[in-house]
Amino acid sequence: MDGLQNAKFVQVIAPGAIVDNASFTTAEIDTAGYDYLTLICNVGATDIAMAAMKLQASHETGTGFVDVDGLDMDGDTDAFGGTAALPSATDDNSLVVFQADLKKGNYRYWDLVATAGDGSTGTYLSVVAILTEGERAPNTAAQYGVETLLRN
Repeated sequence: MDGLQNAKFVQVIAPGAIVDNASFTTAEIDTAGYDYLTLICNVGATDIAMAAMKLQASHETGTGFVDVDGLDMDGDTDAFGGTAALPSATDDNSLVVFQADLKKGNYRYWDLVATAGDGSTGTYLSVVAILTEGERAPNTAAQYGVETLLRN
């Protein structure tokens, strides 16, 4: 079985209007039953650096979120030993990825903090989370977290 056949997808930030000098509305991610979390952040047109982009986690839904070491684009060390940087005004149409081992820290609920900087127009951003290595494979579109799933 392909690893993504035992996965759940969560739309964290839906494609929408450009945001300027404000936080994006995000969906909290319930990771119960999964071992790994990957967030794929699709940065669209932007004229200003992001003001914040980091993952937070909590033991309770909706409250008590704390920053997670190593998962802040503003200066944490990236996966290759370099220094991470917030997406800038020249990072149009790029991907930024977060990966979290859910077995570390025992947090169940995760959320993305994403704040657009104060530019003349702002930033387009959409984000999808992928939960992998679940306790059991989903067998309905709803369990996958999608509207429709096609497989060949």
